[in-house]
Amino acid sequence: MAENHYILVRTICVQYKIEPVFLEDLQGIGLVDIITIENDKFLHQDTLADLEKMIRLHNELNVNLEGIDVVFNLLKKVNTLQQELSVTKNKLLFYENQ
Repeated sequence: MAENHYILVRTICVQYKIEPVFLEDLQGIGLVDIITIENDKFLHQDTLADLEKMIRLHNELNVNLEGIDVVFNLLKKVNTLQQELSVTKNKLLFYENQ
């Protein structure tokens, strides 16, 4: 694993003004993956966009961890349905053009 694709949890906590326990709680319900490299905890940089959404839901809308989990599960389902709809539309267009 290349360490340059990971961001130190302490840095994230300072930048976003959150407590490390919030990230640990998110990890506990499976929303983020924290990895440990040489006794330091890291998050992959690809998770930052979702983490920012989770922080905003929690801080600005007062959504609890369970609510954040529900929101992200629903977003995943919507994304999956949109992909399925796109595939179905493409198939329909293919058959209409024949």
